[in-house]
Amino acid sequence: LCRIVSDSGAEYIKTSTGFSTGGATREDVRLLRSCCDPSVKIKAAGGIKTIADAEDFISLGADRLGTSRIVRLAMEMAREDGSADG
Repeated sequence: LCRIVSDSGAEYIKTSTGFSTGGATREDVRLLRSCCDPSVKIKAAGGIKTIADAEDFISLGADRLGTSRIVRLAMEMAREDGSADG
Protein backbone atom coordinates (compact mmCIF):
# COMPACT_ATOMS: atom_id res chain seq x y z
CA LEU A 1 0.00 0.00 0.00
CA CYS A 2 2.75 2.45 0.92
CA ARG A 3 4.56 1.79 -2.35
CA ILE A 4 1.38 2.36 -4.36
CA VAL A 5 0.66 5.60 -2.51
CA SER A 6 4.24 6.79 -2.89
CA ASP A 7 4.44 5.86 -6.59
CA SER A 8 1.08 7.48 -7.34
CA GLY A 9 2.30 10.91 -6.31
CA ALA A 10 -0.35 11.23 -3.60
CA GLU A 11 0.27 14.02 -1.14
CA TYR A 12 -1.39 12.31 1.84
CA ILE A 13 -2.26 8.91 3.24
CA LYS A 14 -4.89 8.63 5.97
CA THR A 15 -4.88 6.02 8.73
CA SER A 16 -8.65 5.56 8.80
CA THR A 17 -11.90 7.36 8.14
CA GLY A 18 -12.31 8.12 11.82
CA PHE A 19 -15.85 6.78 11.72
CA SER A 20 -15.00 3.22 12.67
CA THR A 21 -14.57 2.14 16.25
CA GLY A 22 -10.81 1.72 15.91
CA GLY A 23 -9.37 4.99 14.72
CA ALA A 24 -5.69 5.70 14.27
CA THR A 25 -3.12 3.80 16.26
CA ARG A 26 0.42 4.78 17.04
CA GLU A 27 1.61 1.65 15.27
CA ASP A 28 -0.31 2.67 12.10
CA VAL A 29 1.46 6.02 11.98
CA ARG A 30 4.84 4.48 12.81
CA LEU A 31 4.42 1.89 10.03
CA LEU A 32 3.20 4.39 7.43
CA ARG A 33 6.04 6.78 8.21
CA SER A 34 8.63 4.01 7.87
CA CYS A 35 7.21 2.63 4.61
CA CYS A 36 5.97 5.65 2.66
CA ASP A 37 8.17 8.04 0.75
CA PRO A 38 9.08 11.01 2.97
CA SER A 39 7.17 13.30 0.58
CA VAL A 40 3.89 11.56 1.50
CA LYS A 41 2.22 13.24 4.45
CA ILE A 42 0.21 11.28 7.01
CA LYS A 43 -3.18 12.13 8.46
CA ALA A 44 -3.99 10.30 11.68
CA ALA A 45 -7.77 10.18 12.05
CA GLY A 46 -9.94 8.93 14.88
CA GLY A 47 -8.98 7.86 18.37
CA ILE A 48 -7.26 11.15 19.23
CA LYS A 49 -8.83 11.95 22.59
CA THR A 50 -6.25 14.00 24.48
CA ILE A 51 -3.53 16.57 23.92
CA ALA A 52 -1.03 13.83 24.80
CA ASP A 53 -2.49 11.62 22.05
CA ALA A 54 -2.14 14.46 19.54
CA GLU A 55 1.45 15.10 20.59
CA ASP A 56 2.27 11.39 20.33
CA PHE A 57 0.87 11.11 16.80
CA ILE A 58 2.77 14.19 15.68
CA SER A 59 6.02 12.92 17.21
CA LEU A 60 5.54 9.60 15.38
CA GLY A 61 5.23 11.34 12.01
CA ALA A 62 1.64 12.47 11.55
CA ASP A 63 1.44 15.76 9.67
CA ARG A 64 -2.29 16.29 10.17
CA LEU A 65 -4.80 15.10 12.76
CA GLY A 66 -8.49 14.34 12.38
CA THR A 67 -10.57 14.40 15.55
CA SER A 68 -14.16 15.11 16.50
CA ARG A 69 -12.87 16.47 19.81
CA ILE A 70 -11.18 19.57 18.40
CA VAL A 71 -13.22 22.06 20.44
CA ARG A 72 -12.54 20.19 23.68
CA LEU A 73 -8.83 19.89 22.89
CA ALA A 74 -8.54 23.56 21.95
CA MET A 75 -10.24 24.58 25.20
CA GLU A 76 -7.90 22.30 27.15
CA MET A 77 -4.87 23.84 25.45
CA ALA A 78 -6.15 27.35 26.14
CA ARG A 79 -6.60 26.51 29.84
CA GLU A 80 -3.09 25.07 30.01
CA ASP A 81 -1.72 28.25 28.43
CA GLY A 82 -3.77 30.39 30.82
CA SER A 83 -5.45 32.15 27.93
CA ALA A 84 -9.05 31.14 28.67
CA ASP A 85 -11.39 31.75 31.55
CA GLY A 86 -11.98 28.61 33.62
